[in-house]
Amino acid sequence: MRHLTITLQPDWKKALRDAGRLAVGGVRDGAYCGEFLNFESAGAFFGKLTERRWAIVHTLQASGPISVRELGRRVSRDVKRVHEDVQILRELGLVEPAPDGGILCPFADIHVDMHLQAVA
Repeated sequence: MRHLTITLQPDWKKALRDAGRLAVGGVRDGAYCGEFLNFESAGAFFGKLTERRWAIVHTLQASGPISVRELGRRVSRDVKRVHEDVQILRELGLVEPAPDGGILCPFADIHVDMHLQAVA
């Protein structure tokens, strides 16, 4: 079972170091520690992960591998637009091609870790 943590960290080098530390600990302990996706800003996050794209991810989590046409039917959207959104989600690593065709979301659990704080 794969897990994804999405973070918002303006310092992408720090985000990479943090993920690397967890990975090293996982390798040392022989345990899977999940996967990470970082966005440098809330604008970048919300620009890529729109409400409609979240609906695609959620639908794929619940259904397993399906075709883009069937996915479009399930989310009540035009197949062409769904295909465009799937391409962006593939670039982000949130969906993958299924071995027998179609697409799937490989993550059983997706956690968004977002902190907002006042700027001094």
